[in-house]
Amino acid sequence: MPITAKQQLGDRGEALVAAWLQEQGWAIVAQQWHCRWGELDLVVQHPADDRGIAFVEVKTRRRSGLDQGGRLAVTPQKQQKLWRTAQQFLVEHAEYATLPCRFDVALVVQDQRPAKVSTMPERPPALTLVEYIENAFQGTD
Repeated sequence: MPITAKQQLGDRGEALVAAWLQEQGWAIVAQQWHCRWGELDLVVQHPADDRGIAFVEVKTRRRSGLDQGGRLAVTPQKQQKLWRTAQQFLVEHAEYATLPCRFDVALVVQDQRPAKVSTMPERPPALTLVEYIENAFQGTD
């Protein structure tokens, strides 16, 4: 099945956030981890201190739009789905189950520069990490 432009944009946003987190000292534990409940974009751990493990939801948009750059897309229903998926991740990866856990949200926006006329192959517009929200929401039972 071919990858859609929306999937490509999302993958690029996740790669940007993963690289930024690694620069901050976080290790990538899992990326695009799937189970029957859903997907975790990024699972990261900071080995240098007691920050524990973070489940990172990445929202990448072409422009801010009506959902405030992805902020409004993390609805209570989405939070519940992420919580259940994270619980399954911890069941399958028991080595992380005793660590403190949190849910972060990364908001990424595609730069909106006008296209230039050029004979060079077109490159995708750059992405910008607009906001990284630690402890964006609490898990629920």
